[in-house]
Amino acid sequence: MEVEWHTQAAAALGNRRIRGNIRRALDGLVAKRWAAFPDGEEWAQLRDQGYAIRSYALAHLPELLEGLEHRCTANGIRVHWAETCGQANQLVLDILQRHAARRLVKGKSMVSEELGLNAFLEDRDIEVVETDLGELIVQLAGERPFHIVGPAIHKDRKQVAELFRAQFPGLPDSEDTEALTAIARRILREKFRSATAGLTGVNFAVAETGTLALVENEGNGRMCTTVPQLHIAVMGIEKVIARLDQLPTLLTLLTRSATGQPITTYVNLIGAPRRAGELDGPEEVHLILLDNGRSRLFADPELRATLHCIRCGACMNHCPVYTRLGGHAYGTVYAGPIGSILEPQLRGLAAAGRLVDASSLCGACSGVCPVRIPIPDLLNRLRAEGVGAGTESQVLGRGSRRNLKQTALWRLWAWCHADPGRYRLMSSLVGKTGTGITQLAKPWTRTRLAPRLAPKNLHRLAREAGFAEDCED
Repeated sequence: MEVEWHTQAAAALGNRRIRGNIRRALDGLVAKRWAAFPDGEEWAQLRDQGYAIRSYALAHLPELLEGLEHRCTANGIRVHWAETCGQANQLVLDILQRHAARRLVKGKSMVSEELGLNAFLEDRDIEVVETDLGELIVQLAGERPFHIVGPAIHKDRKQVAELFRAQFPGLPDSEDTEALTAIARRILREKFRSATAGLTGVNFAVAETGTLALVENEGNGRMCTTVPQLHIAVMGIEKVIARLDQLPTLLTLLTRSATGQPITTYVNLIGAPRRAGELDGPEEVHLILLDNGRSRLFADPELRATLHCIRCGACMNHCPVYTRLGGHAYGTVYAGPIGSILEPQLRGLAAAGRLVDASSLCGACSGVCPVRIPIPDLLNRLRAEGVGAGTESQVLGRGSRRNLKQTALWRLWAWCHADPGRYRLMSSLVGKTGTGITQLAKPWTRTRLAPRLAPKNLHRLAREAGFAEDCED
């Protein structure tokens, strides 16, 4: 896995076109985000409120989930629980098969990416259509989303035009962005009309009222939840919040942090299936609550902070690693700083532990996180878990990244520094070897100049200069 990570990172760094596309897209998002929070005091207060809301929700997660199920059921929404991705996929399939649905139109949903839902359904002869423009582009290209908010930010309009030209040869050929959007709209309109079922994610679920909140900019989410007769919503269990009056604060933080907008174009609040006398809406609404390891995160008081995330993508936009590598180099569903702490916990350190090293620990991610997730602290915790240091925990793959050579070197270092005599002897030997000993620090020296070690230590230089005649080596 380590070799795979380095290969993917090297390939990403060598792709100038993608790096240029990322830079232009993320520079714009960063500028808009800072413009959206001109008042530092307001920003700090909003962050405190967002942190408090998410902390309360996670501290009371079991009872809030039970309350959400109770209210949703009372509203007519059918609630399902899935401990694993396989169970969630099977639930979706069973619901679709009961309605003889052969086509599913999808709104943007990172949880469905986590499930691998598209491939699962397509293998069972169910057509899956991504209706978010960015998601549609990466689906046609056979790729994963590149970014939590902008799935196709790595592609420029010429690449999108080439893709549409290859996929839809009978439609008008253009490299104009508005024309390309119109082509996508034309393709999707018929899909919406003929689909039996729609599927979306959930940004926040309100336990107090049984309300599912979904934010978007294109209107495709609203089409997926109102035109088909069946709506399936999938969400991680951490997305629940306690009260409806907490929603405005989180929406303000989410939309400003994600795209720099004061509010998104569409805010959909789904509380029930279609009722008598209503002109649109689905006849059935199903909510699938996914665990997939989240209960394990919830059980750890420190790592629980990972579940605060509201999926705004601000940490990715400001990360010096992500902005140079992009999302595909990570090889995971969730990329960037949030992916570097979430994926190793969901999949285990043996499978995704390499991501905890994909950070400079500069703190830019935690500085912009709207709900104050201490990402660098959690990265250090997971690094320690990877080598089996610290107290016992439930982190999957604990100790799987332990390297016997590194362990031996650190023990030697500790042994030398524990005694003044041994330290002086080692300092003298290191000085005499020149730069040779720094070769032991590979791969650190692969990307940095090896330090030039002084042949004489400070004590000896001081004594030779006559400043400390009684100074010992």
